[in-house]
Amino acid sequence: MSAAPIIAPSILAADFSRLGEEIARVPEADWIHVDIMDGHFVPNLSFGPGITATVDQITDKVLDVHLMIENPERWIETYVKAGADCIIFHVEAVSDVVKVAKQIRSHGVRAGFSLRPGTPIEPYLHVLEHVDEVLVMSVEPGFGGQSFMPDQLDKVRTLRAVIDANGLDVTIEIDGGIGAATIEQAAEAGCDAFVAGSAVYGAEDPNEEIRTLRALAAGARNAEHHD
Repeated sequence: MSAAPIIAPSILAADFSRLGEEIARVPEADWIHVDIMDGHFVPNLSFGPGITATVDQITDKVLDVHLMIENPERWIETYVKAGADCIIFHVEAVSDVVKVAKQIRSHGVRAGFSLRPGTPIEPYLHVLEHVDEVLVMSVEPGFGGQSFMPDQLDKVRTLRAVIDANGLDVTIEIDGGIGAATIEQAAEAGCDAFVAGSAVYGAEDPNEEIRTLRALAAGARNAEHHD
């Protein structure tokens, strides 16, 4: 488990017309989460490599790039060049998870996989040594502002147990409906990194909200360790 909780604001919830200013409003962010949607794998369309490259020029923070797209393996090199530090693909979009993870790592960036709420984690536990991150979706991917699905925390608990038992260095990230009301549950279950979109960018002071979320997650994790 990482030392301090990682808070990754999702720029999907930011004002795209002022992206530079919006990123400047969250200096406390650990990572910047970039959601890529193709209108096929998920019904919505977001942005692509051009915006990713722009974000990379604006900030030196870790770019956590979530590919909610079909055939992600065709786009890996493009997103590496655009500045991605971690590339997350969906297990539902590939036939060979290990092969795609190795392809990503071959470019010197971190590899992660994600799964939709309806996809079980068990078939993928044996590939954890090939990835650096697992992103558990606690909403259906493709839209912002949805309600948190607490039943997805069972996946987090399963992952935490397997990662810890095998001494693996894999970050567990969660995305979907994360805010002050839900982050403690996710932290207790074993998450290391937390994607927050509306909670951060909908706040009066996004930076203060990040501090609040980090403190809540840290407190919940400490309580878990002392039980």
